Amino acid sequence: MSDTLTHGQPRRIDRRIPSHPSQDGDGVKIQRIHDFGGGLDPFLMLDELGSDRADDYLGGFPPHPHRGIQTLTYVLHGGLTHEDHLGHSSTIRAGDAQWMHTGRGIVHSEMPLTDSHGLHGFQLWLNLAARDKLSPATYRDVRASEMPHLSTRGAELIALGGHWQTAEGDSVTGPLDALAGNGGVAHVRLAPGESLTLEASAETLAVYVFHGELAVGEETIGAGELARLGAGDTLALASDSGAEALLLAGTPHREPIAHYGPFVMNDMHEIEQALAEYRDGTFTTG
Repeated sequence: MSDTLTHGQPRRIDRRIPSHPSQDGDGVKIQRIHDFGGGLDPFLMLDELGSDRADDYLGGFPPHPHRGIQTLTYVLHGGLTHEDHLGHSSTIRAGDAQWMHTGRGIVHSEMPLTDSHGLHGFQLWLNLAARDKLSPATYRDVRASEMPHLSTRGAELIALGGHWQTAEGDSVTGPLDALAGNGGVAHVRLAPGESLTLEASAETLAVYVFHGELAVGEETIGAGELARLGAGDTLALASDSGAEALLLAGTPHREPIAHYGPFVMNDMHEIEQALAEYRDGTFTTG
């Protein structure tokens, strides 16, 4: 967090990014936001998986590789079962999250589960700093009961990672304490007619609305839209009709980004090396 900003300067929207329909894995339908040009640094991509039609997602994500990123998956309805080449096997359900530090390489699968509301969840990609891209791969899951809540009248914040503080001074720190780029992720719910003001001076700050409409200052964000916030140190959120959103905060790496499929490195030579190692079987053995 920066202490060079004038206290009380509100964050205002400086860029809007609408999600677009896409699919991944074995035909899983998603809404996607991505920026591999550094515009959301250290964040790269946010996928929203949401459907009450099993055909839209039950194919899941069969085994596939990653290198150079972290993934954070958060489930609201249904679930996902993770398995990887390191021997991790875990199922997360409503309210739970899983975090994967891919480092130099991991091969994993994610297979969906359903409940009475179908499947609804998110996967966030965070870019690793160059110094960490070839570090050992790790995995962790976090249960809903481990995530602290900030509650005020008609407003709730669930902290997955990072430090979050209201304007009144109440604060929580999420259990995921190793998110790339000093990352912070939180889930916010506002009841109709309610508001929430946070201290928020992280250089990168974004809000993704997935239910209802959310006012940031004097501008409104609709469901399926991400707003990047400009400089400041307070974030004022409000909703007339009620809303839910993800908050993303972090510190940019300001490093070159080279991207090809599941690999994110700093130059194309490193991408070509990852592809060659995956083809010859040395991807996860170095």
